[in-house]
Amino acid sequence: MVNSGIILLVLAASALALPTRFMDTLQSIFGTTLDLPKAEIGWTDPRLNGGQFLDFTTPRYGEPLNVIISNQSDPFILTDAGFRLYYKSIGFSEECLGLHYGHVHKADLGDGDKKKSEHILARQYYFLKWGTCWESIAGGNHFRAWKQNGSEIDTGAWFLAVSKEMDSTKNHMIIPDGYNIGRDLLVEAAASVSHWNGRWWQADVEWRRGLLEPGYKGINHAIAQDGRIAILTVNRL
Repeated sequence: MVNSGIILLVLAASALALPTRFMDTLQSIFGTTLDLPKAEIGWTDPRLNGGQFLDFTTPRYGEPLNVIISNQSDPFILTDAGFRLYYKSIGFSEECLGLHYGHVHKADLGDGDKKKSEHILARQYYFLKWGTCWESIAGGNHFRAWKQNGSEIDTGAWFLAVSKEMDSTKNHMIIPDGYNIGRDLLVEAAASVSHWNGRWWQADVEWRRGLLEPGYKGINHAIAQDGRIAILTVNRL
């Protein structure tokens, strides 16, 4: 979590248009290689208001929020109902028989709601009818999603924690490199043309570094990830 003093310094530096070297010095003083929080288009950096890009899987460890769906996307998918149709178009659906397996994760998106429970848990479906039941048995890709719509900041953007997991005999542990692999599979599907119930979409992808520290420090299961976050703008075709 970025100290509030850093945020005040970076905002002041930005307002005064101070040189990049000054910004680099701030980062070296405070011992971080992360980019300092700044204004974004389509979403708000959680760190500006006490949030972070890791969820709270346990009190000490979390999983990376490695995909953001910008509010510059098709307004329909920013609604709960529209998002559910959209993620079906890229190969995900609700949990098997509507039953939740595992504990509920929380995340602080810096929107004023502090730690809030996952809004959606979706799993890869292998076939149309009960396809996520097979994922629950055989493993596969899945994500948790939170909406940035709190009492202080309401962008409507979706923040996703995506990962690929093992089968049920391994208690759905994340596979080696599963945070990167799961994210990349979802992004690949989103960047391709997808469709559901007569609606067609395709996402523009912006890759960002400097928001999330690479490595395994603080990461659940101590599985390293590369620190990259995909910003998706999903366009209706």
